[in-house]
Amino acid sequence: MKVYKILVFILLVITALTIICLIFPSNGISIGSLTLRFPPIEKILVRDSIPTADIIEDPIDNGVEIKEELESLKDTLAQYKMILLTKPGHFYFPDDDIHFFDKLFAKMGSAKANKRIVRVLHYGDSQIEMDRLTSNLREFFQAKFGGGGPGLVPLVQNIPSFSVSQYASGTPTLYTIYGDGARTSGGNYGLMAKCYRLNGGITFTANASSYKEASQKIKRFSNIKLLFNDRNASFKATLDDKKGPFEQTRESTINGIQLFTWKLDTPTTSFSIKMQGSADIYGIMIDDGYGVAVDNIPLRGSSGTIFTQINDSILRTCYQLSDVGLIILQFGGNSVPGINGEKSVQNFKESVARQLQYMKRIYPQAQILYIGPSDMATRLNGNLQTYPYLPAVVKALKEAALENGAAYWDIFDVMGGKSSMIAWVQNGLAGSDYIHFTPSGANKVGKNLSNSFATLYDFYIMRKDIDKQQFDTLWNASRP
Repeated sequence: MKVYKILVFILLVITALTIICLIFPSNGISIGSLTLRFPPIEKILVRDSIPTADIIEDPIDNGVEIKEELESLKDTLAQYKMILLTKPGHFYFPDDDIHFFDKLFAKMGSAKANKRIVRVLHYGDSQIEMDRLTSNLREFFQAKFGGGGPGLVPLVQNIPSFSVSQYASGTPTLYTIYGDGARTSGGNYGLMAKCYRLNGGITFTANASSYKEASQKIKRFSNIKLLFNDRNASFKATLDDKKGPFEQTRESTINGIQLFTWKLDTPTTSFSIKMQGSADIYGIMIDDGYGVAVDNIPLRGSSGTIFTQINDSILRTCYQLSDVGLIILQFGGNSVPGINGEKSVQNFKESVARQLQYMKRIYPQAQILYIGPSDMATRLNGNLQTYPYLPAVVKALKEAALENGAAYWDIFDVMGGKSSMIAWVQNGLAGSDYIHFTPSGANKVGKNLSNSFATLYDFYIMRKDIDKQQFDTLWNASRP
């Protein structure tokens, strides 16, 4: 085709599109349930402004700043009050109770001396997969209170983890209440919201992480536990760490659910467990020494409204045998795209509230922290912006947590609020889907959460020997 013909064709197309822009109704044309829209001429001629990186300038790395403030004004309650109640990344507590985590800190602080492992269960959606965010918390808690190892893992790991390499031979049957094609099992799921049913033999193998940035503390294993339900009283398991096989120690049994424990004199970086018989395997705890274990439990595709489907007796027993001190629930992102009105927001809030009430009822010994969704962006009428009802969801989840005895931590606020996700993507902190963090973005959020815990723990240490009533009087009298 000759050049002038191509030019004429292009000019005709531009002319036609311009005419459509001028005559097309601004509110679109409805065809059944669909609405067709065409951008007005000014949208084409004038480029939209996009939020720049300025809105996320050092949005969450305020740990150093906080520590400097605390060092210089450590005894000033007004300064603590400003940091703990107003800075982005602070915790929200039921009834503004700043003592909310005191018992947890005390339990963690005495764990090593009492030869116990206090567990932190971090449930979440795909934002925490591969041990993202969770690894930051683990590093902080274990540095402060002792302990090591990657923590709780399923018998079969379908999603790779930065913190441990594992493999299972054999073909156990998976029963779960989340994800596509879930196979249900009448509430018999355990503390990971799933279980693997074994009939016959299988070998589970774990090796220390080869990820170069992984903490050295997670690469040593000396305290290994297998949580299961023996279906016909014939289940056996033997651990081998290349120094020789170790027969299991049946440490605990409650309501038919059992815990096999292997305590190694010398930590190892690799081991295998040979299992034989019929049993439901709820999880394997890979720890080192005593102190705190932090478990990464991603539930891809879940909105966190499934826990009430787990048999309460089973879940309670699993928590008791595991010595759970803190339960973190990080959900909301999977529900946001489907929420289209205030009624949907309210329904989601009520469903989350039921989960919190259920957990508080079956295991009141643990504290609960709820973490809501991050900012998420989508295109509406051609413009990239925060999902319309996301701020309302964040507000509703915060209310659900505080009204039901749980603390709340606000990632949405930490990121910078509405449309902050756009700048995070621009700066390589989130992916092109405008939903999920990149590893560097997840690391930023995880460090900020760890900093929030560190500040609160410093505050706890500062006041723990002060009479509570006297302290509360001084605290209430101090200016914010």
